[in-house]
Amino acid sequence: MTYDFTSIIDRHGKDALAVDGLGAIPGMSPEPPKPGFDVIPMWVADMNFPTVPTVQQAIIERAKHPMFGYFQPTDEYYDSIIEWQSERNGVTGLAPEHIGYENGVLGGVISALTAFAAPGDAVLLHSPTYNGFTQCIENNGFHIVHSPLKRDENGVWRMDFDDMDRRLKEHNIHVAVFCSPHNPTGRVWERWEIERAMEVYRANDVVVISDEIWSDIILAGNKHIPTQSVGEDARNRTIAFYAPSKTFNLAGLIGSYHIIYSKYLRDRVVAKGSKSHYNDMNVLSMHALIGAYRPEGHEWCDEMCATVTGNVDYAYDYITKHFDGVTLSKPQGTYMLFLDCAEWCAKHDVTLPELIKRGWDVGVAWEDGTLFHWPDSIRVNLALPLSRVREAMERLDRYVFNA
Repeated sequence: MTYDFTSIIDRHGKDALAVDGLGAIPGMSPEPPKPGFDVIPMWVADMNFPTVPTVQQAIIERAKHPMFGYFQPTDEYYDSIIEWQSERNGVTGLAPEHIGYENGVLGGVISALTAFAAPGDAVLLHSPTYNGFTQCIENNGFHIVHSPLKRDENGVWRMDFDDMDRRLKEHNIHVAVFCSPHNPTGRVWERWEIERAMEVYRANDVVVISDEIWSDIILAGNKHIPTQSVGEDARNRTIAFYAPSKTFNLAGLIGSYHIIYSKYLRDRVVAKGSKSHYNDMNVLSMHALIGAYRPEGHEWCDEMCATVTGNVDYAYDYITKHFDGVTLSKPQGTYMLFLDCAEWCAKHDVTLPELIKRGWDVGVAWEDGTLFHWPDSIRVNLALPLSRVREAMERLDRYVFNA
């Protein structure tokens, strides 16, 4: 490979929540390990790989100029997004007027929600549900209605279209948040699934807010289908959010963007986002995106996806062979595993919090999956060098599941 996905980089003291935030967020962050164990960060969804060097180069080059006053997004910014979406996702017809800056995907979700619903209104989401959705949506006074995903006979997570339709009608819902690829299950939806979901939304006159921040992290044999690409109605019904932050581990720089083709939807969302005067781009964030979306970024992204595919294959095989009573569906995208530990906990008379703490004690800083509205579950980040994934599996084998 051209780029480095094997070095173990010490992130302590470098503003990394993944390692310096242990024990700092009650009810969310893992506790520090017992003496004798180092931390393997497998909870917060960021990577432990160095980003593509063109990001640093772009930031440094801009930082050499001594002035950082008011600015506007450049043509290069918009062209970078259009080219990226064309090459990665086959998007056609995307123009600068369809693109708008967002401080973050969650902020964009709230701008869209408040533009088309009022506090107290119900919003449809699938469960398991990304905990960031839960926090921001409920904090803004909306009522979440969950339509649970179901695992089919092959263990693949599927939407229940009849359940979605029923809940939309029962709760008079006209806004839904869609996650594609899905976090935390790692499901990459097939075209027919998105088409069916969008038909349900169309039949119920629902505005669709589609979080597609994971769309670049697609594992071997799978393909991301943009929600807006499955039909003309979907194109004009959907508010989609993307970002280089998940792909290139740039969350600390802040910077996402929306793609909205409908002028009506776009005007409402932009108006909401602009009212606070906080939804403005940082000049270094703009240059970080431009650096990330260069040709080197495409190569880096391909190598990262291949690395994560290998990590997923290894961890999935290890867990299914060695951890009896732990079940999981093999993810098709993202770098997260979602473990169902209900059978193991019942068989060993161990509660989920006790199980999670056993992992934390030996430095496996995984995440409580009940935060994602699914019982007896654990979410595991695999965006680490394979040597660290191997070490984590060995610790879980020796000290946790088969102790």
